[in-house]
Amino acid sequence: MAESDQLTHLEQQLDELLVLTQVLSKENKALRAQQKNWSTERAKLIEKNELAKNRVESMISRLKALEKD
Repeated sequence: MAESDQLTHLEQQLDELLVLTQVLSKENKALRAQQKNWSTERAKLIEKNELAKNRVESMISRLKALEKD
């Protein structure tokens, strides 16, 4: 293979690597954003779950208090 052919081939490989790097970078950014959104959603769901748990426990306590009367 001639030297100019090797350089052309190397340039093509570099171009492909640059494109792949850009694609992976965009994908990584999207995945990080998605992870952040899921983490936020998870935190909200945990908070809602705790509120519901506290309300149920409060209702149970009131029912037990009514039973005693």
